[in-house]
Amino acid sequence: MKPWKSVLAAALFALLPVISGATDPGSDAPILLEVEVQSIAGQQAEVTLFRLADLKALPVVRFETNTIWTQGVQRFTGVSLAALTRHLGITDGTLVLQAVNDYIVKFPVSGAVEGGPIIAYEHNDAPMSRRNKGPLWIVFPYDSDRDYQTAEIFAMSVWQLIRITVEPVNQ
Repeated sequence: MKPWKSVLAAALFALLPVISGATDPGSDAPILLEVEVQSIAGQQAEVTLFRLADLKALPVVRFETNTIWTQGVQRFTGVSLAALTRHLGITDGTLVLQAVNDYIVKFPVSGAVEGGPIIAYEHNDAPMSRRNKGPLWIVFPYDSDRDYQTAEIFAMSVWQLIRITVEPVNQ
């Protein structure tokens, strides 16, 4: 093994105790989402990794809605941001949503409400590929409320979501 590979492997193994959350750490299933909860007091951030099975283990939400990126009514299935934040014990702060292309948008935890946005992992009852805005897409029930039909909300509809960083209130 090349020396730099040994150092990299040692560093990764050293970080393993910091990483938590996957239901089966030995699984070959890819990690779809990383959620990092930052600390105010300078403590080490807590990172939770989610595979598809982990997300599906949370309460499932399904709805149909039109979007500005598709034609006609679309069906989305996923986990609500409200359920995810509740699962992780997050009650306030800001969610920094990041896509695979480094697109970043901030979303208040207070906006993660029941009947609100979901992290969709299925579109029209099928998994989403990266080519089709997946595998994860923040989707709002746009048709359910005019407040979800604004440029600000459309900007928060992050597709190819890979990471959420939770910034505490006093950051």
